[in-house]
Amino acid sequence: MRYLFEEYALDTDRRELHRGTDVVSVAPQVFDLLDFLIRNRERVVSKDDLIDAIWNGRCVSDAALTTRFNAARSAIGDSGQEQRLIRTLPRKGFRFVGAVREERTPASAATAVSPEPRQPPLNLPDKPSIAVLPFQNLSADPEQEYFADGVVEDITMALSRFRWLFVIARNSSFTYKGRPVDIKQVGRELAVRYVLEGSVRKAGNRIRIAGQLIDTETGAHLWADRFDGALEDIFDLQDQVTSTVVGAIAPMLQREEIKRARRKPTENLDAYDYYLRGLAIVRRWTREANSEALQLFSKAIELDPGLACAYGMAGWCYIQRKARHWMIDRVQESAEATRLGWKAVHLGADDPAAMCMGAYVLAFIAHEFDDAVAFVDRGLAINPNLAQAWHLGAWVRAFRGEPDLALDYAMRAMRLSPLDPSMYGINGAVSYAHFLSGRYDMALSWAEKALRDNPDFLLAICMFAASNALTGRLEAAQKGIAHIRERDPDLRISNLGELAPFRRAKDLAIFTKGLRAAGLPE
Repeated sequence: MRYLFEEYALDTDRRELHRGTDVVSVAPQVFDLLDFLIRNRERVVSKDDLIDAIWNGRCVSDAALTTRFNAARSAIGDSGQEQRLIRTLPRKGFRFVGAVREERTPASAATAVSPEPRQPPLNLPDKPSIAVLPFQNLSADPEQEYFADGVVEDITMALSRFRWLFVIARNSSFTYKGRPVDIKQVGRELAVRYVLEGSVRKAGNRIRIAGQLIDTETGAHLWADRFDGALEDIFDLQDQVTSTVVGAIAPMLQREEIKRARRKPTENLDAYDYYLRGLAIVRRWTREANSEALQLFSKAIELDPGLACAYGMAGWCYIQRKARHWMIDRVQESAEATRLGWKAVHLGADDPAAMCMGAYVLAFIAHEFDDAVAFVDRGLAINPNLAQAWHLGAWVRAFRGEPDLALDYAMRAMRLSPLDPSMYGINGAVSYAHFLSGRYDMALSWAEKALRDNPDFLLAICMFAASNALTGRLEAAQKGIAHIRERDPDLRISNLGELAPFRRAKDLAIFTKGLRAAGLPE
């Protein structure tokens, strides 16, 4: 049966709500609520009627019922103030008051002798693909069912903001709700490489959410975690779960895709594979690896001139070349890096990762600090769950002379991705923020954390030496300088600005003072 009203159609056979040619995303209970109200539109239905029909008589709070009604009204363009289609009658109940036309499915369609032709199997997209399946409600409480559906919808929406990901729409994923699933079969039916599944369990006034990421080809578990919180903070908990899950699995998916690209034969590579191969080697921190990565990103750009992320990472290669004195023609290479940075931010209007990397290139090489901050924040407005953007933004804010904001950005990056393989870079940004605020002991502590994960991180070694010198630990500071000379024999007081492009003269002055005291040559 299809119920037609205004520009909407409620299809009870397919369990879909349409607005014109578009499918409107609605939670299962919200669909049931609309269906019940429309089928009983000739009368006022009471709260008890709704609970019996939709929740099978289980106890439902007024707050939960109000939430469902708000969602139902929102789905059909109504509101509690307007009540154009769904009307609340105080102390009596509710009624659907819109004009409805019924359209039955033709009998011939249901009884046709010839079966519909089988749909050909779907092909995997040319980028990483994931489906977020409905989370299983392990509690009898129907409110947790709604909460579980909300978590899945939020995670699906948050993942869809990563432009390098292909995310299955919620309507397709929810066809598996309440059914036992074979992950490999789901992968074939939806043509996805990864599946995220989970569960929700209530215990007293606490709620526990568990999730796991699975490779549909092998059935291997790539990631699993659980989250606990209080029911009174249920919406804050929902936001926390969403940001933590997305922050954890997005870099995990990218690492898995890099492994796949490296296993592919070179004759089968496309632009995105070249990009992934470049990511695999760009952080080896050698001149040869830098040159090879730059060639791979350039090949990706040649095959796909619109691949914004490849421009951003090619610009990143030039950042390393400048910081480590690997540039051959400094003027020409700086100009090329700046061109790549601008291409990344302009082509990456819907790709926050590319936009933020391009912004970092503009700050580090072109010293366009104001533009860089604007592009970083624009990227974060599109995808606030992108840990990499918060990480890069922390450095841009530090270079711009805003240490408190740099700390805020770095802490957000850590919270979103607590096991990030680039954690040394986030720790380094925290170190610089404390240093610029005159907290040299804190700067030293965070520099040491960064160096534990990456002993060759030149910016952290400099911070280690400068912070030790300014706190009177000259022997340790001199050891830091010896470490610097091993990693970069050409670094001098005179070219420090190439390593750390501070906007404020006083920031570069205190950095210079510390490294001069530690023994860095002029």
